[in-house]
Amino acid sequence: MTLVERWVAAARGAGATAGDEALSAAGEALLARWREPQRHYHTVDHLAAMLSIVDAEGGGDPVRLATWYHDAVYDPRSPGDANERESAALARAELATLGVPEPVAAEVARLVLLTAGHAVTPGDGDGELLCDADLAVLARPPAEYDAYAAAVRREYAHVPDELFRAGRAAVLTSLLDLPALYRRPALAERWEAPARANLERELRALA
Repeated sequence: MTLVERWVAAARGAGATAGDEALSAAGEALLARWREPQRHYHTVDHLAAMLSIVDAEGGGDPVRLATWYHDAVYDPRSPGDANERESAALARAELATLGVPEPVAAEVARLVLLTAGHAVTPGDGDGELLCDADLAVLARPPAEYDAYAAAVRREYAHVPDELFRAGRAAVLTSLLDLPALYRRPALAERWEAPARANLERELRALA
């Protein structure tokens, strides 16, 4: 099944009433966003990796749709959580156009907003899964983690080194300050320790 076919299936599962042609066009438009030239890490590969985790963990269609939309708007020059807010607004508007019921579209938008800080209320299973999948790269083997960090640096090539180091260190510190990077027990058991080791290693290198 292609990525667009997976998108159509998720939208249908969430209650979309639009025709197959309209749904396929929306999926293609989303993929075009993920292929924009300013992206080096936040690419189709990141989307596909997250979808694989969501599927493996039995996530429902709202989580799948939130995965598609969580970085749909991505401008490295945007301040704060502007990308997440714009991505959430895009999700809500487009899903409404495709006939997805408003409560479902609102839930997708809520989930997208969680990826700004990855702070999830206990018991929010969908939020836990989305954020765990989004942060999965942090637990990759060191060489793969370093490739991810280098890709992020390329996305911020417009930022001088000194400012980037300070900003990146703040991001890493905020992640390390989370009570837990991963909430799902099976994922936390596998990923928490290597992720923290990678974050601490990068933070030391930035000092």
